Amino acid sequence: MSEENKRSEKPQNQQNPPNPFEQKKPKSGKPRFNPMWIYGILLVAFIGITFFGPKTGKKISVNKLLTMVENGDVEKINVINRSKAEIYITDEAKKDEEYKKDVPEGSLVNPDSYIYYLSDIGDYEYFNNQISQAQAKLPSSKQVNVNPEVHEDFFDNPLIQILLYVAIFGLIWMFIMRRMGGPGGPGGGGQIFSIGKSKAQLFDKDTKVNVTFKDVAGLEGAKEEVMEIVDFLKNPKKYTELGGKIPKGALLVGPPGTGKTLLAKAVAGEADVPFFSLSGSDFVEMFVGVGASRVRDLFKQAKEKAPCIIFIDEIDAIGRARGKNAMQGGNDERENTLNQLLTEMDGFGTDSGVIMLAATNRVDILDSALLRAGRFDRQIYADMPDLNERREIFEVHLKPIKASEDLDKDFLARQTPGFSGADIANMCNEAALIAARHDKKHVEKQDFLDAVDRIVGGLEKKNKIITPEEKRAVAVHEAGHAAVSWLCEHAHPLVKVTIVPRGRSLGAAWYLPDERQITRTEQMLDEMCATLGGRAAEKVVFDKISTGALSDLEKVTKQAMAMVSIYGLNEKIGNVSYYNMDNSFSKPFSEKQAALMDDEIKKLTDEQYARAIKIISDNKDKVLQLADELLEREVIFKEDLEKIFGMSASDAAKPQEEEATQEAVVVEETIAEPTDDTSEEA
Repeated sequence: MSEENKRSEKPQNQQNPPNPFEQKKPKSGKPRFNPMWIYGILLVAFIGITFFGPKTGKKISVNKLLTMVENGDVEKINVINRSKAEIYITDEAKKDEEYKKDVPEGSLVNPDSYIYYLSDIGDYEYFNNQISQAQAKLPSSKQVNVNPEVHEDFFDNPLIQILLYVAIFGLIWMFIMRRMGGPGGPGGGGQIFSIGKSKAQLFDKDTKVNVTFKDVAGLEGAKEEVMEIVDFLKNPKKYTELGGKIPKGALLVGPPGTGKTLLAKAVAGEADVPFFSLSGSDFVEMFVGVGASRVRDLFKQAKEKAPCIIFIDEIDAIGRARGKNAMQGGNDERENTLNQLLTEMDGFGTDSGVIMLAATNRVDILDSALLRAGRFDRQIYADMPDLNERREIFEVHLKPIKASEDLDKDFLARQTPGFSGADIANMCNEAALIAARHDKKHVEKQDFLDAVDRIVGGLEKKNKIITPEEKRAVAVHEAGHAAVSWLCEHAHPLVKVTIVPRGRSLGAAWYLPDERQITRTEQMLDEMCATLGGRAAEKVVFDKISTGALSDLEKVTKQAMAMVSIYGLNEKIGNVSYYNMDNSFSKPFSEKQAALMDDEIKKLTDEQYARAIKIISDNKDKVLQLADELLEREVIFKEDLEKIFGMSASDAAKPQEEEATQEAVVVEETIAEPTDDTSEEA
C-alpha cells in the first residue's frame, strides 16, 4: 500500500472514534427468545377464534321458527342442555331464495351444520308443545322431532370464562408493567418497582474506557490532582504508610467546554477500579423519595465494589443551596436528595474506599455543606486554555483532520484566544466541512480562518439586501472602529475589518485580544474609546447617528459599570465593589450612592465618546479613504491600515516598553532585600 493511501485511510478510521462510555452489547444474528412471545401468541389465537372464527347459524325468533315448521322447511331441531335450539332445514329449503342467503359457504364450513338457532327456548315442555301444534297439519313424513341433547362444553362454564378473562387481563397488565419498567432496567427485571434503583452506568474491566490522560491536552494542574487519586487507588500503601488519606471527593469546576467530563473519562480509563458514571438529573423524578432512594442504592452498589469511583456530572442539578426557594415548602424533593447525598458522603456510617468525582460550571450556587472538607475536599479548576495549551489541544483535534503539511499550529493557537477545548474541536470540524464544500484535497490555513469567522461571527450572508446608503454607513462605522483602535495605544490589536453581513451584524472589526491576567484603567478606557469609534465616525462624517451601534453601546455601558461598581477604578466612588452580592433584590448602597454611580458611568462614556470624535475629526480624510477601500473590497486587513495610517500606536510604544522593562529589572535587582511590608504588594 502506498504512503498516500495510508495517509488517507488513517483520518477516515479516526473520523468516528468509539464512544468510551458506551457499553458493548453482544452481537448475534438470531433474535433472543422472550417469554412474552408465548403470551402474545396465545392472546392473538384466542381473540382470533373468538371474534374472527367461522360462524355457524343465525339467530331467529320463536315465531319465525314456528312459521318455518308450518311450511315444512325444518328437517330437525336439537335442543342443547334444555336451553339452546339448533335448527336444521331441508335440502329443498336451502335452495329457496328466502333461506339461500343464510346458508354459509366455504371450505371451512361444515355442510351438515345448523343454519338457525334460538339462544333461549324458555320452558322445554312448552316449547315442545308449540312445535307439535305448528306441524299438526303436516304429513308424518315432514314432521319434525325435537331431540334433547346434553353437551359438556368447557368454555360454557361461567367459572372457566371468568378465570380465562382474568388471565388475559393479567397478561396485559404484566406486559404494561414491563414496558413501564424498561427493558433490562436495574434490579434484574425492569419492573416498575425498580424505579428507586440507581441509574449509574458501571464501567469495569469488562467495559474498558479508551480515553486516557494522553488524550487530555492542557489542564496540566487539573491532571496532576486527579492523577494523584488514580495513583492512590493503584498504590494505596504509598500514602497510608505515612498516615496520609486520599481526599474523599474532588469537584471539577470550570466554564463549559473546558474538558471536565473528558478528564473524568480519562480517570475511568486509567484507574483499574470500577467506575460509576451518572448525571445529576438522574436522581430527579416526579415521585417523592425516589431521588434519596437512588442515592442510597448508588452508594450501596459502590460499597460492594469498593475501592471504586463515583462520577456525577452536572451536580448542581441536586446540589443547589438549600432554603433559597421558600415557595416549594418544607418537603422539597431535591433537598431530600441532597440531604441523603451529604449523609452518604460523610455520614455516621460511611465506609472508606468510595471516591467521589463531580463536575459543574455553577459552583457558586452549590450548598456550602457539600463543599466542606470531608466531602469535596478539593476543587480542581479547569480554566480556559492559554496559548501553549491551545497548541496542544490543536495537536489532538488535528489528528483525524487531513490538514495541509505547512499548517502552522502556533498560528492557529494565536488566532483563538478565549476558545475552550470544545470550541477548538468545533473549529477543526468546521474547517474540514468548509474544505470539503470547496472540493479541496486538504484542509488549509484559510479554511481554519473561515471557521473562526463562522463560529465567532455567524453565517456569512452575501445576498442580504442592503441599500447603497446603508452600505456606506456601515463602511464608515467599521472604518471608525478600525481607525480609533489603531490610534489608541492600549486597544486590542486589529486583525481585519469587513462589511460582509454575518449573523445579525452588518459588519465587524476583528481584534486579537491580548491574553492579560490583569487589566489597567487606561486599557479599559482605550477599549471603550475604540468601541465608540463607530458611532463617532457616523457623527463626524454624516452629522447623524443610527441604531447600528446597539451592541457597541451595550458593551461600553457594561465596561463603565464594571469600572465604577466592581473594580473600584473610579476616584469618586473609591475602592468599593458591589460584585456578587448575596441578595440581588435589594441594592447594597444608598440612593445617593446610586445617583453618584450613574453620574460617573455617564461621565466615563461621554469622555470616551468625545475622545473618539476628536480622533476621527483629526484623521477624517484617512477614515474616508479606509471606508472607500471597504466599499470596494468588503474586507481589509492589518496591512491595509498600516499603509493608510502608518505604524499603530501599540507598535510604536513597544520599544519604549522594552526599555522600561529592562530598567525595571535593574531596579528590582538593586532592591532585592526583603522588607516587612512586602507581603502587601500585589
